[in-house]
Amino acid sequence: MNSVPIRVFLHSLIHSFTHSLIHSFTHSLPVLVPRPGKIHSFHTRTSQTMLEQQAIIKMIFGFKAKYLRQQQGLSLEELAERAGLSKSYLHDIEKGKKYPKVDKINAMAQALGVDYDFMVSTRASKKLQPIIDLLTSDFVKEFPLELFGISPEKLFELFSNTPDKVNAFISTLFKITRNYQMQREHLYLAALRSYQDMYDNYFEELETAVRQFREAFDVKGGLPYTTPFLEQLLRERFGVETDRQAMPREKELKRQRSFFSSERRTLFLNEGLSSAQENFLLGRELAFQYLKFADRPYFTRIVEADTFERLLNNFKASYFSVALLMDEQNMVEDIRAFAQKASWQPDAFLSLLDKYDVTPEMLLQRLTNLLPRHFDIKDLFFLRLVGDEGLQRFQMTKELHLSQLHNPYANELNEHYCRRWVSVNIIKKVKSKQQLHNDTAPAADAQISQYWETPNRYLCISVAKPDFQNPNRGTSVTVGLLVNDALRRLFRFLDSPKLSTRIVNTTCERCSISNCEARAAAPAVLEQQRKLERIMVAGKRLGGGGKV
Repeated sequence: MNSVPIRVFLHSLIHSFTHSLIHSFTHSLPVLVPRPGKIHSFHTRTSQTMLEQQAIIKMIFGFKAKYLRQQQGLSLEELAERAGLSKSYLHDIEKGKKYPKVDKINAMAQALGVDYDFMVSTRASKKLQPIIDLLTSDFVKEFPLELFGISPEKLFELFSNTPDKVNAFISTLFKITRNYQMQREHLYLAALRSYQDMYDNYFEELETAVRQFREAFDVKGGLPYTTPFLEQLLRERFGVETDRQAMPREKELKRQRSFFSSERRTLFLNEGLSSAQENFLLGRELAFQYLKFADRPYFTRIVEADTFERLLNNFKASYFSVALLMDEQNMVEDIRAFAQKASWQPDAFLSLLDKYDVTPEMLLQRLTNLLPRHFDIKDLFFLRLVGDEGLQRFQMTKELHLSQLHNPYANELNEHYCRRWVSVNIIKKVKSKQQLHNDTAPAADAQISQYWETPNRYLCISVAKPDFQNPNRGTSVTVGLLVNDALRRLFRFLDSPKLSTRIVNTTCERCSISNCEARAAAPAVLEQQRKLERIMVAGKRLGGGGKV
């Protein structure tokens, strides 16, 4: 696998690069950003929008021809005259629409002053090679560009019109990402998050698919759906059996919750799962079967995310499962009823877990689907935090940002997340209950988080429980909602005295709050910044107050 050009694109999509690059493409290129397709599109490969090898070869040839022509200051008419070819034919070649035969390649090579082999190879000069590497990479071959509103033809046109600038950009990204040893999984995950952001994490065709599923298989009755009922659907409608005995015997699969064997038509479930976890896995398998995804993961945790299509299909199946277990209309009514309470009531919020028999993560993820669509609350984030056994270190293992890159966000610099976050303190609360009373039930809390030295205030609702893989650790999931007019219209309890307000920051290393009672580390990054500022001030003094 040619990993270099994949790494080239990684940093352009990770974190803020992801959002800005995709939206710069979708706003600058004259192509429509398509809404996800209708239900029948689930039964075809996403890769139909990916570039075929023959198209890539045409693009590379056309890219070289145009670059050489422009370098020599030739117009299309002049090159056509030299090569004895028509202007329209050369135009189609440069656009990547046609690939000439051997005699015409020879004529073009002679007119451009290069040999035949140079024209037909995938090697080029130092200035062109990074772009050609990108065009021949697995990224371009596998990545569904049109899913993000990026026409392959327009992408090629962008490369060919400004090759020097694009080459410099790609080379810079490569040099950055090479030092971090990133893999294409990082790209695909970042791209998936941006895909969710583009559609406010609400996918009409998946909601429709769930409704059609219920109608097609006469799925009626009140919620929650029971585990035996979901198993019966899998068995009778799709011929998939469920096995809970075999998987626990495989010690290498301890961290996996399920495995689907297509040969045995069996969904293997691991031991120790709650009914909510099993229901999600059963619903997810129902989605894979009903939507007929060809490229799919077989383990719960994706062992190899070697195609974006596989990651995307896993997301769609998970979305389908959550939407099946938490009916859209019922959830909208429950959200409205809860939000209209006069005060923050954690027990009322936790009661939704029992009503639908779902996990905290499923519940909060469902909020991120429905709040933007039905209540116009689009400035939000979701994150999952895991605290180690001693509650000294907290790791952000999942995040989603809609509309912008909100605080907080994942920090890969081994820094200490702010201990004033509700998502940190609720883990401590759960661990205390577990140690003192052997109570492993989930706990919920909420607070208004006022970010230090910014106008941003978020309503943060967090639910925590002992970690499934390691009960000695704690894990929390949090949804943060920017306090604005739309939020005030929905949530009556924003001014409730039971809802605390705390000044928070991102990490201790970057925080200037001097009297923080929860600080876990010295403000080392901030001190380094201040040191540089003092150096700049001293330089100005030495230079008579001029620029440094």
